[in-house]
Amino acid sequence: MNIPKIYEGSVLKLISLAWTPILLMTAVGCDSNPEGAKATEAVAEKEHEAFVLNLDTLSSTFRIPGELIAYQQVDLYAKVSSFVERLTVDVGSEVKKGQILATLEAPEISSQLAGAESRLKSFEAIYLASKARYDRLKRTSETPGTVSENDLEMAFANQQSDLANWESAKAAFREITDTKAYLEIRAPFSGVITARNVSPGAYVGPSGRGSEFPLFTLQELDKLRLVVNVPELYAANLMKDNSVSFTVQSIPGRDFTAQVSRLAGALDDRLRSERIEMDVPNPKSELLPGMVAEVTLPIQSSGASFIVPSSSILSSTTGNFVIRKKDGKAEWIAINNGRRDLTSAEVFGELTKGDTLLVFPNEEIRHGQAVKVKLGE
Repeated sequence: MNIPKIYEGSVLKLISLAWTPILLMTAVGCDSNPEGAKATEAVAEKEHEAFVLNLDTLSSTFRIPGELIAYQQVDLYAKVSSFVERLTVDVGSEVKKGQILATLEAPEISSQLAGAESRLKSFEAIYLASKARYDRLKRTSETPGTVSENDLEMAFANQQSDLANWESAKAAFREITDTKAYLEIRAPFSGVITARNVSPGAYVGPSGRGSEFPLFTLQELDKLRLVVNVPELYAANLMKDNSVSFTVQSIPGRDFTAQVSRLAGALDDRLRSERIEMDVPNPKSELLPGMVAEVTLPIQSSGASFIVPSSSILSSTTGNFVIRKKDGKAEWIAINNGRRDLTSAEVFGELTKGDTLLVFPNEEIRHGQAVKVKLGE
């Protein structure tokens, strides 16, 4: 291309001006590389606090609501249809095992008992008479020709039949006697009467036949059960005899303790939790059935795992990592978190016992970069 000489100088000036910014940018770029290199060198020269990875168990606690219930509780009904003759206890009464709580009245049972007793005496007399006859015939038969063999066998059969009738009469008498014993309502265990639903003269009977509600509700309060439903995540870590602590709102500032006494051994189909029970001594009756408790349960790993300080876990948009020093260089290791407490965490990943991990990793430490560490004491 032929450029007139009059414009030749101007064109050269324009080309020079066009290249000037590019040269400046290149110069700036060349100057910035040493800055980045210096920053990388600074990170590499810095000593980072580190620790040696070991297997350990993580002990922690978590809080869960629970409920206090009576150690034993029973609703007492009348066994037979009858009327309340007398009550010997009321709500709040402390009773002992076997103590009479109420006396019932059923005149027809007394009549049945009298009839059964008469039949018993009648069959007893018949049996004694047939037995005496058989004994006489047997003694007589010792003299040859005096008593036929058939007569002796018939006498023996009558004796056995009368004996069976007498035994049947005794069984019937015992049945009526046992039924009459049901007219006395006794405490099956020691405890406190927490409900009374009848008064003298009331008609009572078995549940659904004269008694919509029980005569009494009896609860054992000297010892309570603390019941909690532990989620599936923690259920496998609880052991029998583990000590737990709990609080109740009605007694603020007071911590109570108990021990794990019973584990259901299976998960509830609806809640996916395991029922755990603790026995709680309650000699002063400070705690009441129905109270809601805030329970602190200990959780301990069933086996050893890698436990690291919480600060050593580096969380980024791509996941969780720890930084390991290997052959003098930083190595990012992807991990999965397990359980945590206030200062430590359980981690799982491609880790080995004895690895050297950084206590305070950060994203400025690049994978494969040289790194210096200082092991903590």
